[in-house]
Amino acid sequence: MTTLLDCWTRFSQTRNNYSVEDEVMQFIFAAFSACLIYAALSDFLTMKIPNWLSLALIILFIPAAWLSEMSAAAIGYSLGVAVAVFAVCFLLFVLNVMGGGDAKLLTALALWFGLTPALLVFLVNVAFAGGVLTLAILAIRWKSHWVTDRGVWLPTSLTTTKKIPYGIAIAVGALMAMPQAPIFLAAP
Repeated sequence: MTTLLDCWTRFSQTRNNYSVEDEVMQFIFAAFSACLIYAALSDFLTMKIPNWLSLALIILFIPAAWLSEMSAAAIGYSLGVAVAVFAVCFLLFVLNVMGGGDAKLLTALALWFGLTPALLVFLVNVAFAGGVLTLAILAIRWKSHWVTDRGVWLPTSLTTTKKIPYGIAIAVGALMAMPQAPIFLAAP
């Protein structure tokens, strides 16, 4: 039978193999994931993604790029991709196709995926997750009276708003593509 002391001993032995950089990168990845989960929940409940979340993702990129030893060229390509994604998203925002929070979140995440195949994986994941999300929300809206009549609370993002909380799909797409992003693969 494994005791608590045995578990602690194994944990401390494996922990000794980690460096400070490993610990910092684990914190960064956890914070990255937490920001995405918060963005999805916030968009689901309020139809808003706070600006500080996108800013936090951009700020987290800086030490992650440094610790993963990204080259200056790769960082430049990441910045270029982020600018291009922002330009497309801004146009969609002006045309009232996309929300401002979604545009900023996509821009911040494009920085993490850079000009790599992982960016395409991320965008395809977002598209598929968005399709599933849209169909699910349309089905919920179609039967929302049936659900609410039984005392189940539904946020207005699901019942009365005409828009889709796409931050959920963006977060799901990013979390699914995260293991393929070079910045995560090159981490110590």
